[in-house]
This record gives sequence, structure tokens and C-alpha cells, in this order.
Amino acid sequence: MKIKSKIWIETEQGIILSEGRIQLLKLIEATGSLNKAAKEMNISYQKAWKMVDTSNKASKEPLVETQIGGNKGGGTVLTPYGKSLIASFEAINAECWEFLDAELKKHAL
Repeated sequence: MKIKSKIWIETEQGIILSEGRIQLLKLIEATGSLNKAAKEMNISYQKAWKMVDTSNKASKEPLVETQIGGNKGGGTVLTPYGKSLIASFEAINAECWEFLDAELKKHAL
């Protein structure tokens, strides 16, 4: 038996991070493209852009930045701040699940 929980981080301006946004950000980092990341998640480019835009606006610093084309074309990159937020979110999530597992054992449910 397991207890599951979903965590998200938000401000008055909107959601900064959630499990879905983390997945999107990791795919942006891996592919260098919001469009490719959206396709891998089976969501529309418009939905992916809205998620990223909301996160960027709600955060104190941008999580991703777009790059203008050139010889290799444009793309989307994760900022150092975005990378640090992913690590923090994943640490918080892991600690939450560890706590819930410990509580489950403690209460012998």
C-alpha cells in the first residue's frame, strides 16, 4: 500500500511548477525545443507554450528562454534558475513521499 500526493508550487500569478511542468522542462532541456517537448508529451504546442509562459511570469526569474534562429535555427533552453528549481522540486517531492511512506508504516494502515 502507498499514499500518493501531488505537489505544485504557485504564486498569485499562477503555477510555477508541477509534475507535468517538470516533465515539460526536462524535455525542453533534452530536445532544445518546446515544439519537440510538446510532441513527446502528446500535448499541443499552444498548451505547452501556455504552461511555460505562465511559469515564467509567475516565477521571480525565467525558467526557459527562447533563442532566435541562426545557422542551426532557434530553440528553447532551460535557464540555470530553471534547472535549480527542477532540482528543488524533485527534492521536495522525494521528501514528501518518504514522509508519507513513514506515516503509513507508523500507523500500520
